[in-house]
Amino acid sequence: MSDFLPSAIQLGYLVAASLFIVGLKQLGSPATARQGNVLAAIGMLIAIVGTLLEKQVVSYELIVVGIIIGSIAGTIMAKTVAMTDMPQMVGLLNGFGGAASALVAVGEFWRYLSIPESPAPDATITILLGVLIGGITFTGSLVAFAKLQELLPGAPMTFPLQQPFNAMLAIALLAGSGYMLTNPENVPVFLGLVAISNILGIMFVLPIGGGDMPVVVSLLNSYSGIAASVAGFILMNNMLIIAGALVGASGIILTQIMCKAMNRSLGSVLFSAFGSGGGSAAGGRLGRILSAPGPQDASMAGGADVAHLVDVARGDLVARLHIAGSRVVVVGTHCRDHANTHSDATARPVVVGTSRAGAGRRAGAVVLHRDDLCLFAFY
Repeated sequence: MSDFLPSAIQLGYLVAASLFIVGLKQLGSPATARQGNVLAAIGMLIAIVGTLLEKQVVSYELIVVGIIIGSIAGTIMAKTVAMTDMPQMVGLLNGFGGAASALVAVGEFWRYLSIPESPAPDATITILLGVLIGGITFTGSLVAFAKLQELLPGAPMTFPLQQPFNAMLAIALLAGSGYMLTNPENVPVFLGLVAISNILGIMFVLPIGGGDMPVVVSLLNSYSGIAASVAGFILMNNMLIIAGALVGASGIILTQIMCKAMNRSLGSVLFSAFGSGGGSAAGGRLGRILSAPGPQDASMAGGADVAHLVDVARGDLVARLHIAGSRVVVVGTHCRDHANTHSDATARPVVVGTSRAGAGRRAGAVVLHRDDLCLFAFY
């Protein structure tokens, strides 16, 4: 009988992991997304109950307080945040997940300081990975949130010698990590690595334009999953390892899908600001009507009576349209005279015509240009 509870907990973890996988599958279609979300939530409830039954729990009182605070905050956000602001909220929640994983790693490091035993090299590596990935996810997600919320400028933010500065941070991180493997209880070096990890997160997102932030949020979502999986190894919790791996893998896949839809590589999204004079097509606040389309443009819209071509921030626009439930058709053509036509208007989806397909239906045309290629999205 004494072995029943541990076996039941692991069986519950297996059921929860299965529900996560089925839920992710159903989230791939609007018709089954609600049901998939419910299944994943049930799986998370099972995982939480199983974890609370573990003997390693130190204080149920603190856990209950955390559940109450988190439930209240989550309910308020769910009720008040508009669907068009969902990328900002997802970015913020990614940051919270990264911070939680980093704090788990910091807590494990402090636990080793309180006992005579020094951490083994594999435990030290796991702690350092948790701090690094969690710190980058936390601060990077905060910057992404600030750009999407227009608390920071949407344009890429660079400064002289930024790349050498990033290289120095990376070298310091590698050197400090190597030192920690030989001296795993050095507090100043460990705190320095925590600080470097958080600075790297800021430096990672600052040079990326606001129009590409949805892609960055998706990538940071993957990072938060990897950080959670690392935290699972630290805590020896199989459920956290599985859930983190699922989030990490799905985030990477979504990032690649978004980049492919934008006809760009992930490298061009992350590093396009460097060597380009500090600007990019996706970075500005756009929304200027460019020109009246020709007959070929209207035919590409599938019968829509399109009045204008509108220049917008590509990533931001497509993300907002998808969130709003609109169907987007993207086709490519060569640019005519659309180079250097950006304006300072705020990036928002702009309805510019009425569809002939039915009364009340709306259609818009936007042109997203990169080099000599224009992408027209009709919605």
